[in-house]
Amino acid sequence: MDRRGGSGGGVSFFRLLRVGGFVINRSVLPSAADLLRWYDRHRRTLPWRALPGQSADPYRVWLSEIMLQQTTVTAVIPYFERFLDAFPDVTALARAPQDRVMALWAGLGYYARARNLHACARVVAENGGRFPDTVAGLLELPGIGAYTAAAIAAIAFGRPVVPVDGNVERVTARLFAMTDPLPGSRKAIARQAMTLNADRQAIARPSDFAQALFDLGAGICTPRAPACVLCPWRGACAGNRQGIAASLPRRAPRVARPVRHGVHFCMVDAAGGILLVRRPEKGLLGGMMGLPGPHWRDAPWPQAEALDHAPTAPRLRVNWRRVGQVKHVFTHFTLLVDVYAARISTFPNSLVGTEGVIHDMDRDDVALPSLMRKCVELARDSNIFD
Repeated sequence: MDRRGGSGGGVSFFRLLRVGGFVINRSVLPSAADLLRWYDRHRRTLPWRALPGQSADPYRVWLSEIMLQQTTVTAVIPYFERFLDAFPDVTALARAPQDRVMALWAGLGYYARARNLHACARVVAENGGRFPDTVAGLLELPGIGAYTAAAIAAIAFGRPVVPVDGNVERVTARLFAMTDPLPGSRKAIARQAMTLNADRQAIARPSDFAQALFDLGAGICTPRAPACVLCPWRGACAGNRQGIAASLPRRAPRVARPVRHGVHFCMVDAAGGILLVRRPEKGLLGGMMGLPGPHWRDAPWPQAEALDHAPTAPRLRVNWRRVGQVKHVFTHFTLLVDVYAARISTFPNSLVGTEGVIHDMDRDDVALPSLMRKCVELARDSNIFD
């Protein structure tokens, strides 16, 4: 039988095997032994990864997996090391004030991850500091979804499961020449990926096998220019045989990202203090400190309407000046923020009491998300505070 094109296509002359309600190609499954031999020679050294012969630390594995969501390894390493210095174990993290956790997280983005990280640490600490050792148990913890649970279970506890991240998704789509575009094909690719650890070598070394898949995708089966000639699974790869590996996985045409509009106000006093407010717990940048401003919306903010939302207090005269616009790209929309800045001699108590807190601009102990840092830097560059 010859299956070409579509999810799971591109493989010819094979024997069918039914597993868990779907059909896989048993005869072309790549050799786990080949991948593990390659991994033993070329494995990456990472601060959260156990050395050969050592057992993985569940705390380090969990922390790294949460940080690596939507973020690159290179970006995560310094944050991971700072977190370990501040919170060497899950109990120390659980005991830390949330503001301290958020301050160390600032710059990594997707701040709900940091809040869930802290909440998860508290749950684990209440259970004696031990993480559940099964996928089902891990899924009960705050902030842990299907991929993260599988990754922790495989790497830290030796459970024979395949965590499917972007690297594994790409490797799988190429191995089996799965040509249906993402995101619609994601479930089919994940089902096929679950078959990769079917042989005894993978089951015997589940932690190494999962990390070998990650390293293969990160170092060989890269998005734009896969190094197929160096790949330990080259002979089993239908995408390589058909000459389409570099084009997989295919993606549906992108929908234009919508644009939203915001206004934020940067008010500074003569002593260098800046007015900050805490954002609502729910929503983007939830629970983070930031500059005052109204909600973000679809329509631009005319200056007169924007200034109606400026921080104020009785008998306080503020000369607000628009200093420019900040562009910030979120996953699902682009945000354009008009930034207004003003300098006053001193903050009235009534303003601080109703609006937020005063923070020294020269200190870095408050977690300002990157959007807010952009707004503050734009205000600084305008020389309005000189």
